[in-house]
Formats: sequence, structure tokens, C-alpha cells
Amino acid sequence: MLGSALTVFGQDNWPSFRGPGACGIADEVTPAVWNVTNSRNIVWKTPLPGLGHSSPVIWGDKLFVTTAVNGKRDPSLKVGYYGDVASSDDSETQQWRVICLNKKSGQILWQATAHEGMPHVKRHPKATHANCTAATDGTNLLAFFGSEGLYCYDLEGHLRWTKDLGVLRANPSVYNDRWDTNLNQWEWGFASSPVIYAGRGFVQCDVLGQGFVAAFDIHDGREIWRAPRNDTATWSTPNVCVAGLRPQLVVNGWRQMAGYDLQTGGEIWHLSGGGDCPVPTPLMWSNIIFLTSAHGPRKPVFAVKADAAGDIAQRAGEHMLWSTNRGGAYMATPIVCDGRLYTCDMDGLLHCFDAATGRLFYKERLGAGGDSFTSSPVASRGKIYFASEQGLVYVLQPGPQFKVIATNRLEESCLATPAISEGTLFYRTQTQIIAIAEKQPSP
Repeated sequence: MLGSALTVFGQDNWPSFRGPGACGIADEVTPAVWNVTNSRNIVWKTPLPGLGHSSPVIWGDKLFVTTAVNGKRDPSLKVGYYGDVASSDDSETQQWRVICLNKKSGQILWQATAHEGMPHVKRHPKATHANCTAATDGTNLLAFFGSEGLYCYDLEGHLRWTKDLGVLRANPSVYNDRWDTNLNQWEWGFASSPVIYAGRGFVQCDVLGQGFVAAFDIHDGREIWRAPRNDTATWSTPNVCVAGLRPQLVVNGWRQMAGYDLQTGGEIWHLSGGGDCPVPTPLMWSNIIFLTSAHGPRKPVFAVKADAAGDIAQRAGEHMLWSTNRGGAYMATPIVCDGRLYTCDMDGLLHCFDAATGRLFYKERLGAGGDSFTSSPVASRGKIYFASEQGLVYVLQPGPQFKVIATNRLEESCLATPAISEGTLFYRTQTQIIAIAEKQPSP
């Protein structure tokens, strides 16, 4: 039953962004320490063509990623903190590809070119033209390339259907109303990943103009419903909440965080007041929906009850379990581990809350400062992994006290969120995928 899959921690399968229900947790033993240089606990490394920040997804022994391959030159990637966020200049012809690897060996099994041509929109200097993580239900593989289209494959790489959703311009909202003449200068690219649930594929398209969320029949691509969105550009992936009165599609936003009826697309509840460039995916835990963002003057965390309805701002006491204006995250989706909510802002400032009450256990910084964090954390038995853009992975022990048990290097930049399957961590770095698992030392 697909509904139950959203509440079970991943074992073999990691079917979408951050695994089942985007919870980011696998009930498995994974390594705390590795070394890419001397291959300690490194199972395999496979180079990937092009550039992409989409996360690996896994079904059985197959691992899937997407990428965009520049036909003329190696694309640039600018990580870290800087003031100049004008769009990157790589408007040459690209190939948008889906790549399937063997999970056990790292061998590339097949590649499919979904689209080839000039990009319809520009990208942020630290973004790519393949930011969206694919989704699979074991039969279908849904890959979203924003303005270049939505594509459904079978797991052998055969195209089943495709949808053109138009040009999706995701410009920073703080500039949308002020510098309309500079829209091309400030294009940042598209990043919302698709979700598959109960025979439908769902997408969130918060863009300039007429934003929307939509549901498609996963078998033939038929559009089932489309709901308009009253928001500016966002880069958040939607999530499905099966708790509460009825299943709903939950989306982050600035003006319109909201829940939509899965069957009809009708709005169930809405809330405004987040950061003005929302990125983190809504997170579900114990009948609570966690929403966070951190761009602009506020860094809120909202703990919304799963049975909320209507305008939550007007009835916060009835539909909001707790909230705070500090401690939210800009890029990384939070994680709940052992009843504690962890939010990591882009500068590595980590907050640990009691997920049920909002009580703050601690506020600490990962590293010595200078790292930036885009990749979302994942967790396994007794470990939470936070990867910086600079390729440092901080391994924390869950609990009410801040305790880093290991720090590992990936040896190059990392903005993608890892996958976990059968005790193996799969990290996508700038040029490759690295499989990391406990290995017995050689005799």
C-alpha cells in the first residue's frame, strides 16, 4: 500500500528526494568515518558527465540521477558565500539526461537524453540546469527539468510520456517587484522535484506569472487537476501528508504555504509569513507538518497540525502546535530524529528543538565557520549527516546535547542530498557519485 510507504524508513528503496516521505531516515547501520583518498569504506566511485544537483534515487539495485551536459565547455560552479548572484553565463546547447547506475557496482547501465537545446532560463552561479531530483514508484521514473519539461520513463530507460509545462522562470522574490527590468540578470533556475503517490505525479511550479501545483496520471501523463498559486518564486519540493482528516499535498511558500486535497486540488489550509525565497521541503512527523524558511528578516519554523483547515494565521492557536521566528533554515530541509527537530541554516548554525513542543535544546555551529550548507541532512542508526558545499560531512550523534562524532571529506563540492540504501550512503558530488559503506579491512 503506497500510503504506508510514506511512514516507513527506507531500506532497499529510496524513491524520491530524501527518501520515503522526504523523512531522510533509514533504519540501517552506516559508517561514521571514511576516506575518499585512501578508499577507506569507499565501495565505488563513478564519474558523471555534466553538472547536476539532483539527488540519487534508488529502487532495487538501480540508482537514478539527472544531469545537464554542456555541449561546448565545462560549466562553472561557484559555491560558498558571495554578494554577486547574477545568473551564470552558460547558455550553450545542453543535453538534459537521465542516468541509471547499478547500485552495487556503480556501473552505468543506461543513459537517456530527455531534451537537447539552448536553456530556456538561466541558472544561479551555484545552481545547475538539473536541480530536480527524480521520483520512482518501482515502475515509473519521473524526471523534471523545469522549462525543459516533465518526462516519465520506465526503469529500463524507455520514454513513456512527456509534458511541456511552459517556461518556468524562478527569479528571487525579493527582486521581483522592484527590479522588473533586471529579471534576466537575476534568473536562478528551477529546483522543485516531483512526487509520486497513489498513481499520480505531483509538481509545484511557483514561478513568475501564473504559478500552480498540478497532478498527473502517472500512467499516461493526463493532467488530473491544477490549482493556481498566489506566491512568488520558490524552490521547494512538495510532500504528501497522509495524517489528518484527508491526504493532502503540502507545499512551502512565502505568501502561500498550503495543503491541497490530493483528489481534487482544492485548498485545505494556507499560511503566509515565511522567508521570501522558500526552499526546504515540508516535513511530516507524528501528525505535525513542519515548515521553515530563512531568507529575509525572519527565520520561522511552523509546526502545523495535520488536520488544520482554513486561514491558519487567523486561527493559529487552534491549528498551530508551536512556532518560532528564529531557528529556520534557508536551503536545507529539516530532519526529525528521536523526537527532536534539527534545522541547519546556510551558515551551519544548527538548532535542535523538541519536535512536539518547540523547546530549544541547543544552538551550535557546525565547523569553525566559513562552510555553507545546501545539502539536506539524512540519518541512520545513531548518526545524522550534514554535508557542506565545500565537501565536509559532519556526523552528529542524535540527542539533546551537541556532539560531533566524526568529520569526513568528500574531496570536492557537494550540494546534493545523499541517499541511503542497504547500509550504504550515496553522495553525489560535483563530478561523481560515491558509495560509502562499512568495509572489512583487508587481511
